[in-house]
Amino acid sequence: MAGVQGRVALITGASQGIGRACALVLAEAGATVALAARNQEKLDEVAAQISSAGGQASVFALDVTNEEQIKATVKEILAKHGRVDVLVNNAGVTKDQLFMRMKRADWDTVIHTNLTSAFLLSQAVISSMMKQRWGRIVNITSVVGQTGQAGQVNYAASKAGLIGLTMAMAREVASRNITCNAVAPGFIETAMTSVLSDELKAKMNEQIPLGRQGTDVEIANAVKFLASEEASYITGHVLNVNGGMLMG
Repeated sequence: MAGVQGRVALITGASQGIGRACALVLAEAGATVALAARNQEKLDEVAAQISSAGGQASVFALDVTNEEQIKATVKEILAKHGRVDVLVNNAGVTKDQLFMRMKRADWDTVIHTNLTSAFLLSQAVISSMMKQRWGRIVNITSVVGQTGQAGQVNYAASKAGLIGLTMAMAREVASRNITCNAVAPGFIETAMTSVLSDELKAKMNEQIPLGRQGTDVEIANAVKFLASEEASYITGHVLNVNGGMLMG
């Protein structure tokens, strides 16, 4: 089975941004996609777009900070589709503030949403992947998790934690033909970055050798590759998609 044709892919944070792009790209490539996020209305819109293009999508309202919801949702997906071949841990939030002023609640929200959810979702699907001796887990981290960023200690810690989680899980499940990798986006055009001033965007672009923001589709294409059969000998890897913002 080449590419992701015929695979079942669960994508969190699939209602917008990078998660939405991953859903559209994987569906176009022949995967059946299970879309998970809190916003049911937006998920329905993504599913309708996929269906209108001839793809297959199902919708699951999910708050990834709720462990019981995660378990119930994965159980529902397995009942509906029979398996989960690909898991894309994309759900994420920011709660920015200088660390000396950051509220504990904002730290906890970001860590739970960005990092703990990836652990819990991976744990929920891994038995299915191990039984079939095939699986792909792709975690969406960030260049900020590699370089740090003032005002984002919670976000940077969560994204750095995803890198460690990726490598540790990769070692544990490799013998069952399951790979676990991460994609680290740089400065990407999303709703999260759209609120930045043109002046700030211009300054950030100056730090990028390619001289521009990336797109959510460029991230999704990297995810599609790591989720594919062609990436079968890649595991524990962090794929930087950042226009040269960080090299090495």
